[in-house]
Amino acid sequence: MILGLKKNEVKIVPYDSEWKNEFMRARSEIIKHTNIHFDRIQHIGSTSIEGIQAKPAIDIVMGVDDIDTISDSFLKAMKKAGFYRLRVERPAEIVFAKFTDDTFEIKTHFVHLVNYEGEKWCDLLFFRDYLNENESIKRQYEKLKLNFLNSNLQGIDEYTSYKEQFVQSICSINERKIE
Repeated sequence: MILGLKKNEVKIVPYDSEWKNEFMRARSEIIKHTNIHFDRIQHIGSTSIEGIQAKPAIDIVMGVDDIDTISDSFLKAMKKAGFYRLRVERPAEIVFAKFTDDTFEIKTHFVHLVNYEGEKWCDLLFFRDYLNENESIKRQYEKLKLNFLNSNLQGIDEYTSYKEQFVQSICSINERKIE
């Protein structure tokens, strides 16, 4: 299984069914060190979408009751589980990463800590489920990601921006369902 990205690296690899097992191992490690219930730890991102090429990093969303009340003991527990808090500033989200070793050069996993059943939680799970249920949409997303590699753009920020309109269009389907 290919797993890991250097800072600001964007690469896409063929789908690997082992990604699911790697998520399960990571979830078990998190549960062992925190009091988070397994239902609040979900596999997201392209590695959770059956059959499509993806960046070789496992994305996980973890839901807590209130992101603003995360304690130092929780952060220490995540570190014991192998996840280090990143200096990523996002509203209502804390991002952690797991690395291949103590050089901290290659990230293999990301945890997106958000409010359980909040907007971000719901959007991330809806996107995963919608793509897994809709083959043509899944293939459009995969093609979009591969087109980025053939563009003159580089880096994770440009990659994220490149996909943003597509992702938002899918998430808006869920918002229309709720209304």
